[in-house]
Amino acid sequence: MDSYPDRRSLVVALDDLQHYEEPFLDNLLAKPKKSLLIAEKVVKGFMPPDQKVPLHIRIDTLPPVTAKVKTRDLRASHLGKFVAVEGLVRKATEVRPKLTDAYFECRRCHAIIREPQEDLMHFREPMECYKSDPMKYVGEPGCGKPSGQTQFKLLTDRSHFVDTQEIEIQELPEDLRGGEQPQRITIYLDDDLAGEVNPGDRVTFNGILMSRQKGTQQKKTNYFDIHIDGISVETENIDFEELDITDEDKEIIRSLAADEEIYGRLRDSIAPTIYGMTTEKETLALQLFGGVTKSMPDRTHVRGDIHVLMVGDPGTAKSQLLRYMKDVSPRGMYASGKAATSAGLTAAATQENTAYGQSRWKLEAGALVLADKGLCCIDEIDKMSKEDRSSMHEAMEQQRISVAKAGINATLQCRCAILAAANPKFGRFEEYQSVADQIDLPPTLMSRFDVIFMVRDKPDAVQDAALAEHVLKSHLGGEMKMHREKLEDDMYSEDEVDESLRRNQPDIDADLLRKYVAYSRRECYPVITKEALGELKTYYVNLRGKYEGQDDVSSVPITARQLEAMVRLAEASARVRLDNSVQVEDARRAISIMNYYLERVAQDGGMMDIDTITTGISSSQRQVIPIILQIIREKTGETGRSVDKEDVMQEAEGRNISREKVDETIKKLHTQGRIFKPKSNEEKYRVASA
Repeated sequence: MDSYPDRRSLVVALDDLQHYEEPFLDNLLAKPKKSLLIAEKVVKGFMPPDQKVPLHIRIDTLPPVTAKVKTRDLRASHLGKFVAVEGLVRKATEVRPKLTDAYFECRRCHAIIREPQEDLMHFREPMECYKSDPMKYVGEPGCGKPSGQTQFKLLTDRSHFVDTQEIEIQELPEDLRGGEQPQRITIYLDDDLAGEVNPGDRVTFNGILMSRQKGTQQKKTNYFDIHIDGISVETENIDFEELDITDEDKEIIRSLAADEEIYGRLRDSIAPTIYGMTTEKETLALQLFGGVTKSMPDRTHVRGDIHVLMVGDPGTAKSQLLRYMKDVSPRGMYASGKAATSAGLTAAATQENTAYGQSRWKLEAGALVLADKGLCCIDEIDKMSKEDRSSMHEAMEQQRISVAKAGINATLQCRCAILAAANPKFGRFEEYQSVADQIDLPPTLMSRFDVIFMVRDKPDAVQDAALAEHVLKSHLGGEMKMHREKLEDDMYSEDEVDESLRRNQPDIDADLLRKYVAYSRRECYPVITKEALGELKTYYVNLRGKYEGQDDVSSVPITARQLEAMVRLAEASARVRLDNSVQVEDARRAISIMNYYLERVAQDGGMMDIDTITTGISSSQRQVIPIILQIIREKTGETGRSVDKEDVMQEAEGRNISREKVDETIKKLHTQGRIFKPKSNEEKYRVASA
């Protein structure tokens, strides 16, 4: 105990008690509170008399069979018993002192009265100024007057306090199935346990389940709330340890990884009811596995998680795809940018009344924090609030969230991959406008996504016929299944039903896929080979130099951010095979995905230009903007009046600038406030003064 008195806990594993002190173990499980008080008194007897700081006995590693209970399974039979509850820390109050042993002064006779505060919820004052019970007074006996005939003053300098913190946890997302809502429970941590956990942490709390009567002092009820008095805290250190992966599961996973068709099987296991999206589904499968997180010698953190954004026309099954990905991820969270409130996507400080009637600020974790080391699916990200949007910049790149609200300063971890979906700004994609201009997200946020997919809904006879057949046969299979189950007749045999539903069956079962991903991320840390490194380098350098030497072109097709994204995709590809080295085939798979992304999203007039995503202004626009501003200034100077849009277009056409480019540039300049219309109902412009 070299750290005593800073650390005042003696941690004892339950297994040790089973081997050496079995009688005490039996009493501990039957009457934990009384047994721990006795144990602490015994330990205190071995301490020097001058050591007045109490020492606590902390019991941990409770056996899962006898003590580990899910929050939703806590019952009256558990009251007063030792329980171990696992969950995500949702809220945490600031650490504050709690009165444990109070000393009062009688205002009539000035006697010192001692009153232990055993009840967590209620402050207890003396019933009388005691004079016959030596355990109740210090020094001289009191006057014996009851509390109604005298008053007592609390002596805070003599009373004893301990630190306390209120924690709220919720069930782990991987323990929920279907539409189950995560249940919560409050836990109280005292003394040196207070302040040890933060929102978003995955922990196991060992403690005693206690009850608290509902109602007020004047009107009590027969119903009770429950909470846990924390005895010890076990923080989860091993990734995905909560998933029970048996030796049989490991054999199946290894055989899957060795299959030459594993990438196709994984792709076909992602939302099989959704037709098409071959490259998109393959990328989402790689996102589940993720790259390798790296910590550099200069303390730089390089994320391994892959962020994906899907922007698509209405009815392209984006939301359905996000919900499916949330269900197959070992740690998945789903949120809507439009419906997120309170803590929202990041974190918030909220003021609430605690269980014992005091108002306190609590730090509440949002979806990104709760998805730590997992996948956070955000639907309608374009409709999220500006406050959450600004916080997401740090969350996506540094993978942490800094909170400075209501006097609370904290840094929360959000080491998760992000899969986001958004709709085009104008409802549907417009054919003759750049993709970047149709996505209602700031370029600073868009640039942090590794891959951006554009999901179009364009009429195509062949594709439409295949899609219609897929959707209709899916409905037919569902109808046959419900007909057989509800009407209990044999019009459709079981084999016919199975055959009709086969197209909607994932190649790899969701539970097995979840274990596959968890096992790979826990056991596989691939290193890039020289050949794969050369492949990525050649592609990057060649694409960077694609327009080099062309005087009239200043496009930047790719940046170092896309190179890092390809490294992450290649590492994820190696993890699929459980390979600890990134091979050339992994590099080529990453290059293929990056090409698919850049050719569809980062296009400007037939050329690749990543600036359309990273800055919101393409290189061609940068060249046109000063020309348009110059034309407007010249025309305004000639007449002294605002210049008509048509005049600007005619002048620009004489300088080999298309009308579409002029129209697009004028709209952008007007949005940025660099030009304005004196009359909103006229298409006449002036340059805004600096």
